[in-house]
Amino acid sequence: MKRATLFSLVCGLFAAIFITSCTPMGPLPSSDRQAGVAPPSYTPSPEERPGLATGWGEEKTSTMEGSHFVRSSSRPSGMDTLYYNDKDGIKAMSGNAYKVEGLQTAAGGMVEWGIKGSLGYLSTYKDYNNRQRFVQGDKEQTYSIVIKNRCKSALEIVASVDGLDVMDGKSASLSKRGYIVKPGKAVEIKGFRTSYDKVAAFKFSSVSHSYANLRHGNTRNVGVIGIAVFTEKGVNPWTWMPDETERRNTAQPFSTAP
Repeated sequence: MKRATLFSLVCGLFAAIFITSCTPMGPLPSSDRQAGVAPPSYTPSPEERPGLATGWGEEKTSTMEGSHFVRSSSRPSGMDTLYYNDKDGIKAMSGNAYKVEGLQTAAGGMVEWGIKGSLGYLSTYKDYNNRQRFVQGDKEQTYSIVIKNRCKSALEIVASVDGLDVMDGKSASLSKRGYIVKPGKAVEIKGFRTSYDKVAAFKFSSVSHSYANLRHGNTRNVGVIGIAVFTEKGVNPWTWMPDETERRNTAQPFSTAP
Protein backbone atom coordinates (compact mmCIF):
# COMPACT_ATOMS: atom_id res chain seq x y z
CA MET A 1 0.00 0.00 0.00
CA LYS A 2 1.31 3.42 -0.91
CA ARG A 3 1.87 6.01 1.72
CA ALA A 4 -0.57 8.85 1.44
CA THR A 5 0.11 12.48 0.95
CA LEU A 6 -1.74 15.19 2.79
CA PHE A 7 -4.29 17.02 0.71
CA SER A 8 -6.43 20.07 1.37
CA LEU A 9 -9.86 19.90 2.89
CA VAL A 10 -12.51 21.66 0.77
CA CYS A 11 -15.11 23.37 2.96
CA GLY A 12 -14.28 20.93 5.70
CA LEU A 13 -16.23 18.19 3.95
CA PHE A 14 -14.24 16.65 1.13
CA ALA A 15 -11.28 14.95 2.75
CA ALA A 16 -11.63 11.86 4.90
CA ILE A 17 -10.04 8.55 5.59
CA PHE A 18 -10.63 5.70 3.18
CA ILE A 19 -10.63 2.23 4.65
CA THR A 20 -10.20 -1.05 2.85
CA SER A 21 -10.32 -4.29 4.78
CA CYS A 22 -9.02 -3.47 8.26
CA THR A 23 -6.44 -0.84 7.35
CA PRO A 24 -6.97 2.77 8.52
CA MET A 25 -6.00 5.35 5.93
CA GLY A 26 -6.43 9.08 5.31
CA PRO A 27 -5.07 12.58 5.82
CA LEU A 28 -4.11 13.76 9.25
CA PRO A 29 -5.99 16.75 10.66
CA SER A 30 -4.17 20.00 9.94
CA SER A 31 -2.27 21.36 12.93
CA ASP A 32 0.97 23.08 13.69
CA ARG A 33 2.45 19.62 14.38
CA GLN A 34 1.40 17.99 11.11
CA ALA A 35 2.28 14.70 12.79
CA GLY A 36 -0.86 13.45 14.53
CA VAL A 37 -1.18 13.06 18.28
CA ALA A 38 1.48 14.51 20.54
CA PRO A 39 2.95 12.23 23.22
CA PRO A 40 2.04 12.84 26.88
CA SER A 41 3.85 15.65 28.63
CA TYR A 42 2.10 16.20 31.98
CA THR A 43 2.91 14.51 35.28
CA PRO A 44 0.31 12.20 36.86
CA SER A 45 -2.22 13.65 39.25
CA PRO A 46 -1.49 12.77 42.89
CA GLU A 47 -5.14 11.79 43.39
CA GLU A 48 -5.90 8.43 41.82
CA ARG A 49 -9.41 7.66 40.64
CA PRO A 50 -10.31 3.95 40.68
CA GLY A 51 -10.88 1.93 37.52
CA LEU A 52 -9.44 2.02 34.02
CA ALA A 53 -8.61 4.72 31.49
CA THR A 54 -6.67 4.61 28.20
CA GLY A 55 -2.96 5.23 28.20
CA TRP A 56 -0.24 5.71 25.61
CA GLY A 57 0.87 2.32 24.28
CA GLU A 58 3.74 1.27 22.04
CA GLU A 59 3.87 2.48 18.45
CA LYS A 60 2.22 0.26 15.83
CA THR A 61 2.14 0.32 12.04
CA SER A 62 -1.11 1.62 10.52
CA THR A 63 -0.85 2.97 6.97
CA MET A 64 -3.24 5.50 5.46
CA GLU A 65 -4.11 7.35 2.26
CA GLY A 66 -6.58 10.01 1.19
CA SER A 67 -10.05 9.80 -0.33
CA HIS A 68 -13.09 11.91 -1.24
CA PHE A 69 -16.28 11.80 0.83
CA VAL A 70 -19.09 14.35 1.20
CA ARG A 71 -21.39 13.94 4.16
CA SER A 72 -25.14 13.91 3.60
CA SER A 73 -25.54 16.11 6.68
CA SER A 74 -23.50 17.79 9.39
CA ARG A 75 -25.46 15.65 11.84
CA PRO A 76 -24.57 11.95 12.09
CA SER A 77 -27.05 9.35 10.90
CA GLY A 78 -26.40 7.41 14.08
CA MET A 79 -24.23 7.28 17.19
CA ASP A 80 -23.32 4.75 19.84
CA THR A 81 -21.38 4.56 23.10
CA LEU A 82 -19.40 1.88 24.92
CA TYR A 83 -18.24 2.15 28.51
CA TYR A 84 -15.20 0.24 29.73
CA ASN A 85 -13.75 -0.58 33.13
CA ASP A 86 -12.22 -3.38 35.15
CA LYS A 87 -14.38 -6.14 36.67
CA ASP A 88 -15.05 -4.31 39.94
CA GLY A 89 -15.78 -1.08 38.11
CA ILE A 90 -18.40 -2.67 35.86
CA LYS A 91 -20.10 -4.23 38.88
CA ALA A 92 -20.24 -0.84 40.56
CA MET A 93 -21.59 0.84 37.41
CA SER A 94 -24.19 -1.82 36.69
CA GLY A 95 -25.33 -4.59 39.01
CA ASN A 96 -27.85 -5.81 36.45
CA ALA A 97 -25.61 -6.58 33.49
CA TYR A 98 -25.76 -9.70 31.34
CA LYS A 99 -23.12 -10.96 28.92
CA VAL A 100 -23.54 -10.33 25.17
CA GLU A 101 -21.52 -10.88 22.00
CA GLY A 102 -18.52 -8.61 21.52
CA LEU A 103 -19.85 -7.25 18.22
CA GLN A 104 -23.21 -5.46 18.46
CA THR A 105 -25.18 -3.51 15.85
CA ALA A 106 -25.57 0.25 16.19
CA ALA A 107 -26.73 3.37 14.32
CA GLY A 108 -29.94 1.78 13.10
CA GLY A 109 -28.12 -1.36 12.03
CA MET A 110 -25.70 0.45 9.70
CA VAL A 111 -22.66 -0.82 11.62
CA GLU A 112 -21.65 -3.41 14.14
CA TRP A 113 -18.75 -2.74 16.44
CA GLY A 114 -16.89 -3.85 19.51
CA ILE A 115 -13.61 -3.80 21.41
CA LYS A 116 -10.98 -6.39 20.56
CA GLY A 117 -8.04 -7.57 22.64
CA SER A 118 -5.09 -9.73 21.63
CA LEU A 119 -7.15 -12.94 21.99
CA GLY A 120 -10.47 -11.81 20.52
CA TYR A 121 -13.29 -9.53 21.56
CA LEU A 122 -13.26 -8.50 25.20
CA SER A 123 -16.00 -9.60 27.59
CA THR A 124 -18.99 -7.39 26.89
CA TYR A 125 -22.13 -6.80 28.98
CA LYS A 126 -25.43 -4.95 28.72
CA ASP A 127 -27.38 -3.43 31.56
CA TYR A 128 -30.93 -4.77 31.92
CA ASN A 129 -32.33 -1.38 32.85
CA ASN A 130 -30.71 1.34 30.73
CA ARG A 131 -29.26 -0.93 27.99
CA GLN A 132 -25.81 0.60 28.34
CA ARG A 133 -22.99 -1.59 27.03
CA PHE A 134 -19.84 -2.28 29.08
CA VAL A 135 -16.50 -3.81 28.09
CA GLN A 136 -14.26 -5.40 30.68
CA GLY A 137 -10.53 -4.81 30.47
CA ASP A 138 -7.37 -5.26 32.51
CA LYS A 139 -4.60 -2.78 33.23
CA GLU A 140 -1.73 -2.81 30.69
CA GLN A 141 -3.89 -4.70 28.17
CA THR A 142 -3.91 -3.26 24.63
CA TYR A 143 -7.11 -3.07 22.63
CA SER A 144 -8.53 -1.90 19.32
CA ILE A 145 -11.89 -0.62 18.08
CA VAL A 146 -13.42 -2.74 15.31
CA ILE A 147 -16.22 -1.23 13.19
CA LYS A 148 -17.91 -3.14 10.36
CA ASN A 149 -19.99 -1.45 7.67
CA ARG A 150 -23.25 -3.37 7.10
CA CYS A 151 -24.52 -1.02 4.39
CA LYS A 152 -24.24 -1.07 0.59
CA SER A 153 -22.37 2.23 0.43
CA ALA A 154 -19.38 3.82 2.15
CA LEU A 155 -19.77 5.33 5.62
CA GLU A 156 -17.67 7.82 7.53
CA ILE A 157 -16.95 6.90 11.15
CA VAL A 158 -15.74 9.47 13.67
CA ALA A 159 -14.40 7.79 16.80
CA SER A 160 -13.38 9.02 20.25
CA VAL A 161 -11.70 7.51 23.30
CA ASP A 162 -11.97 9.16 26.73
CA GLY A 163 -13.56 12.17 25.05
CA LEU A 164 -10.60 12.61 22.68
CA ASP A 165 -10.61 12.28 18.91
CA VAL A 166 -8.56 9.27 17.80
CA MET A 167 -7.03 11.22 14.91
CA ASP A 168 -5.65 14.29 16.67
CA GLY A 169 -5.84 13.45 20.38
CA LYS A 170 -7.77 16.64 21.12
CA SER A 171 -11.34 17.11 22.33
CA ALA A 172 -13.70 15.03 20.22
CA SER A 173 -16.17 16.82 17.97
CA LEU A 174 -18.71 15.77 15.36
CA SER A 175 -17.25 18.39 13.01
CA LYS A 176 -13.95 16.49 12.79
CA ARG A 177 -13.29 14.00 10.00
CA GLY A 178 -13.14 10.25 10.44
CA TYR A 179 -12.52 6.91 8.79
CA ILE A 180 -14.25 5.95 5.56
CA VAL A 181 -15.31 2.32 5.55
CA LYS A 182 -16.27 0.61 2.29
CA PRO A 183 -19.52 -1.38 2.11
CA GLY A 184 -19.16 -4.76 3.73
CA LYS A 185 -15.66 -3.92 5.03
CA ALA A 186 -14.29 -3.11 8.47
CA VAL A 187 -11.79 -0.79 10.09
CA GLU A 188 -9.69 -1.70 13.11
CA ILE A 189 -8.56 1.41 14.95
CA LYS A 190 -5.55 0.36 17.00
CA GLY A 191 -4.56 3.62 18.65
CA PHE A 192 -4.15 7.38 18.56
CA ARG A 193 -2.53 8.34 15.27
CA THR A 194 1.00 9.71 15.53
CA SER A 195 1.96 9.87 11.84
CA TYR A 196 0.84 8.79 8.39
CA ASP A 197 1.78 5.18 9.06
CA LYS A 198 1.95 4.84 12.86
CA VAL A 199 -0.36 4.89 15.87
CA ALA A 200 0.22 4.80 19.63
CA ALA A 201 -1.65 1.70 20.77
CA PHE A 202 -4.68 2.00 23.02
CA LYS A 203 -3.66 0.52 26.38
CA PHE A 204 -5.73 0.25 29.54
CA SER A 205 -4.07 2.19 32.32
CA SER A 206 -4.79 3.87 35.61
CA VAL A 207 -6.64 7.16 35.37
CA SER A 208 -3.61 9.18 36.46
CA HIS A 209 -1.48 7.59 33.71
CA SER A 210 -4.10 8.02 30.99
CA TYR A 211 -3.37 10.03 27.87
CA ALA A 212 -6.24 12.34 28.81
CA ASN A 213 -4.52 13.22 32.08
CA LEU A 214 -0.88 13.20 31.01
CA ARG A 215 -1.48 15.31 27.92
CA HIS A 216 -4.50 17.42 28.85
CA GLY A 217 -4.77 17.22 32.64
CA ASN A 218 -8.46 16.34 32.33
CA THR A 219 -9.97 12.99 33.33
CA ARG A 220 -13.65 13.93 33.24
CA ASN A 221 -14.49 11.64 30.28
CA VAL A 222 -12.27 8.62 30.84
CA GLY A 223 -13.90 5.22 30.44
CA VAL A 224 -16.02 5.94 27.38
CA ILE A 225 -15.61 5.12 23.67
CA GLY A 226 -17.94 6.63 21.10
CA ILE A 227 -18.66 6.51 17.38
CA ALA A 228 -20.66 8.76 15.06
CA VAL A 229 -21.78 7.40 11.68
CA PHE A 230 -22.19 9.64 8.63
CA THR A 231 -23.70 8.62 5.30
CA GLU A 232 -22.61 9.93 1.90
CA LYS A 233 -24.43 12.80 0.21
CA GLY A 234 -26.96 11.73 -2.44
CA VAL A 235 -26.59 8.02 -1.60
CA ASN A 236 -29.08 5.67 0.03
CA PRO A 237 -26.84 3.43 2.16
CA TRP A 238 -29.27 0.51 1.98
CA THR A 239 -29.86 0.33 -1.78
CA TRP A 240 -26.79 1.69 -3.54
CA MET A 241 -24.30 -0.88 -4.80
CA PRO A 242 -20.62 0.05 -5.34
CA ASP A 243 -20.64 -1.16 -8.95
CA GLU A 244 -23.99 0.39 -9.88
CA THR A 245 -22.54 3.51 -11.51
CA GLU A 246 -20.17 1.49 -13.69
CA ARG A 247 -22.93 -0.93 -14.70
CA ARG A 248 -25.25 1.90 -15.74
CA ASN A 249 -22.53 3.77 -17.61
CA THR A 250 -21.80 0.65 -19.66
CA ALA A 251 -25.41 -0.43 -20.27
CA GLN A 252 -26.10 -1.37 -23.93
CA PRO A 253 -29.20 -0.06 -25.75
CA PHE A 254 -29.06 -2.97 -28.22
CA SER A 255 -27.57 -6.01 -26.54
CA THR A 256 -28.29 -8.46 -29.35
CA ALA A 257 -26.67 -8.21 -32.77
CA PRO A 258 -29.02 -8.39 -35.84
